[in-house]
Amino acid sequence: MNNTMRAMLVASLALAFTACKKEEAVQTGEAQQALVAPAKEDDAGWRKYLQEVAIQNMGNITNSPFLYYLPPESDPEFEAKYARQVESATAAVGRGIQPGNMIAFGSSASTKMADMIEAVFKDVQVDSMKGVRVVYIGDAADNARVQTLVQPTGAEYIFVEAK
Repeated sequence: MNNTMRAMLVASLALAFTACKKEEAVQTGEAQQALVAPAKEDDAGWRKYLQEVAIQNMGNITNSPFLYYLPPESDPEFEAKYARQVESATAAVGRGIQPGNMIAFGSSASTKMADMIEAVFKDVQVDSMKGVRVVYIGDAADNARVQTLVQPTGAEYIFVEAK
């Protein structure tokens, strides 16, 4: 019994020490690294990039983020995939995203992703997404349009230029 208690004590101290070191790294900026967007046609690279950017922008969000991704426009099934993503995101946002959650949108097809966000957010009520973080990863040329669509919802908007 004594050995079990000692092992639990050592494990809890190790966990606390690890958590402190991780927090220190975040505060000093060691954990943040500059991400580079993959080539426009690199589907797998873009999927990974979207996940990494989402993780870097979690802040105080503790729930798993909702990630919406479009493949390169050269994908033979692009239009079908686009339609499915619009349907999925519209349904999720229509049900309501609770405060403390994050939605991230990203694609090398930045203009089409902005079109998708426009379709998804067109019927969202003013101030209905307070406490929600919306991250858009795309071209700077599409940022203003997306920001204009998201801001009335009350969500926190973050733009990450894919470069």
